[in-house]
Amino acid sequence: MTVGVAGAPDREGAAQPSRRAAPAAPPETEKKKRRRGSILGSQPLGMVFIAPYLVFLGIVFAYPIVFAVWMSFHDYFFAAPGADVDRPFIGFDNFAKVIADPAVWRSFLNVGIFLIINVPLTVVLSIVLATALNRVVHARTFFRVSYYVPYVTASVAVVAVWLFLFAENGLVNNLLGPLAPVPSWVINSALAMPTIAFFVTWKGLGFYILLYLAALQNVPNELYESVSVDGGGRMRQFFSVVVPGVRPATLLVVLLATITGANLFTEPYLLTGGGGPNGASTSPVLLIYQRGIEQGNPDIAAAIGVILIIFVLGIAAIQRKLVGGEES
Repeated sequence: MTVGVAGAPDREGAAQPSRRAAPAAPPETEKKKRRRGSILGSQPLGMVFIAPYLVFLGIVFAYPIVFAVWMSFHDYFFAAPGADVDRPFIGFDNFAKVIADPAVWRSFLNVGIFLIINVPLTVVLSIVLATALNRVVHARTFFRVSYYVPYVTASVAVVAVWLFLFAENGLVNNLLGPLAPVPSWVINSALAMPTIAFFVTWKGLGFYILLYLAALQNVPNELYESVSVDGGGRMRQFFSVVVPGVRPATLLVVLLATITGANLFTEPYLLTGGGGPNGASTSPVLLIYQRGIEQGNPDIAAAIGVILIIFVLGIAAIQRKLVGGEES
């Protein structure tokens, strides 16, 4: 009689060998999984699809930045195509010239004034208008499109309207009467950059409103109802539910507004005739154009561009820390 115990004798009396389970293969450690996933990502097929865009970024963005850094450390100048010219390495000489140039300091001061006005105004107006539009029931599409139209309208056409409004004999000055500034808005050294900041804020508002509208869709309605049950009104809902709920969108809006403002070019070029009056509205990017293209000093222009990149990265890091908080 066979005994159902390992090692017990069977009918012939021979001992059965002990049956042990084969040792299982050690599970793949989490570190190896992360290392394998970091090479091609968690979805290798996705890397294949985004490869053309990565090539585009490398050609259009990465290569020009690397080349600009190289130019900033060399005595670079324009030459005829195919000409073999010597462009020696000169170290930080271009940066020394840039730092010693008062026009460069003035341009960074101008863009600083612009950002101080534009970024907070963009955030406040965008979140307030997005919250109001999110509550609109009738003609919702009409109002959303109305705010978005200036953003997609060509800057040249919109600038023509603003020049008509803010000219010395324009509609705004006629309405203000004796309160109108002298000299007028865009030719006043104290008001030129604030006027440009208001213009850019108005023109780009529709895009940032859409970002906030998308973020508001992810705020649960239960939070609004909870505040209402506790006796809170619209203002308390706004500060207790809306503002914390769209915090990631606020960080995105702040960063995008900062990057856009630091790359300011079209508006001062068109509104003030190229940075006037007396450089009061010259931005670093406009100065890069003037030094590199108009004056034929691309190495100086590249040095200004490198300093501008460092400037923007520093501001963005501070904003990410302040606005993003622990979630950044």
